[in-house]
Amino acid sequence: MDYLNSLSYEIIGAAYQVHSELGPGLLESTYEVCLEYELIKRGFKVERQKALPVIYDDKKLDAGYRIDLLVEDSIIVELKSVAAIEPIHKAQIMTYLKLSELSLGLLLNFNVTDMKKGINRFVM
Repeated sequence: MDYLNSLSYEIIGAAYQVHSELGPGLLESTYEVCLEYELIKRGFKVERQKALPVIYDDKKLDAGYRIDLLVEDSIIVELKSVAAIEPIHKAQIMTYLKLSELSLGLLLNFNVTDMKKGINRFVM
């Protein structure tokens, strides 16, 4: 778990960097490509819009779910640019953790004046 904690710290640092450069009020997709770029620049493996299949009746089905960013095959990063994180956003990342069988996820809302208020960490 130390590795995941260290990695999540690095991801959050990159999110702070992006937020400090861009500020709030842009589209989610803008923050997504910029955070992907910042993480790759820092040497991390990042997959953007990674397909997340659903296992139903022992069959793997493509249901159209996409993880915003998957970092080092270990941490799911979901990005938002909304007035407030709603319970459905939290439920979404918990479902993604369950479906992917990963244990750590970050839900980052960039539509805040202080990025600290936009960070939500989830452990399965």
